[in-house]
Amino acid sequence: MFRYTLQKLGYALLTLFGVVTVIFLLFNILPGDPARMMLGQNETAEQVAVVKKKYGFDKPLGEQYLLYLNDLSPLSFHSTQINDYTFLTDGKYRAMPLFSVGSSKIVLKWPYLRESFQKNGKQVSEVISETLPNTAILAISAITIAMTLGVFLGIVSVLFKDRFLDKFIQLVSTLGMSIPSFFSAIIFAWLFGFVLQEYTHLNMTGSLYEVDDFGEGYYLQLKNLILPAIVLGIRPLAVVTQLMRNSLLEVLSQDYIRTAKAKGLSFFRVIRKHALKNSLNPVVTAISGWFASMLAGAVFVEYIFGWNGLGKEIVDALNTLDLPIIMGAVLVIATLFILINILVDLIYGWLDPKISHQ
Repeated sequence: MFRYTLQKLGYALLTLFGVVTVIFLLFNILPGDPARMMLGQNETAEQVAVVKKKYGFDKPLGEQYLLYLNDLSPLSFHSTQINDYTFLTDGKYRAMPLFSVGSSKIVLKWPYLRESFQKNGKQVSEVISETLPNTAILAISAITIAMTLGVFLGIVSVLFKDRFLDKFIQLVSTLGMSIPSFFSAIIFAWLFGFVLQEYTHLNMTGSLYEVDDFGEGYYLQLKNLILPAIVLGIRPLAVVTQLMRNSLLEVLSQDYIRTAKAKGLSFFRVIRKHALKNSLNPVVTAISGWFASMLAGAVFVEYIFGWNGLGKEIVDALNTLDLPIIMGAVLVIATLFILINILVDLIYGWLDPKISHQ
């Protein structure tokens, strides 16, 4: 098991290294001068030169890539020369010096995602820490809806197998898997937040916290979570419904289920006591994958509903060409995706030792 864990972590580091490389190259070969993006329309040549020197934009692409890796690495090299980009200033980040090598110091720190171009030099890590919890709340709510309703509808579909209700549930779940999330978001926002607003009392847009009427603080607005959570949960709900139905039908055909029926147990008791638990394995597998992908899939849903999460922040950053926020957000989402999948693999390896020995 220990070797299996190390192997998975090794694969994760290689994957993360590849993601970092792709992100850096993708956003650094785009046309445009990052220094001019930071300064705006009224920049001077002297100001541009100062910004390029400060952020290392005046260096060759290969050296910029090494500096980017140095910023992201928990163990990083820093120059003792004050004019060098790698000089460790007090406001850059917190670091614990370990030892010195010539004119450089090696420090232990959190990964540094650099500063926003458009938010007055605000650190990207701070922007992400403010918005990621809202995305996590939205994803957890959506996956809870998908899991609860999906298992229930899958069981109902089995109970009414090949009858009208079963066929109707399968039709709706197929449509749910086919319709893109951004289209569902537009329809739900218009229908329940505008047309039927008098009855639903739901808003077309809004985040978890809203500014009060006096502009002096924020208050919790849980009803704004309802529509985006339902929309984000539609596709995994459809998948869970289909998986639950197929898995439950397969389990019900096993010999031990026939034995339980022969003992006189009712059909509902057979499902509740024997079949349901064994039918959940593929559902759990699907849910773990969907939860990781929801962090990335929430981008358009958050933007359409005005949900103040990481997805909306990415779209806003794209509109303003705030490259550090885009790069940092994509990197954080990719890291979370990798970590969640590793955790699922380790859990399966622990539950089934044969997997970890393959």
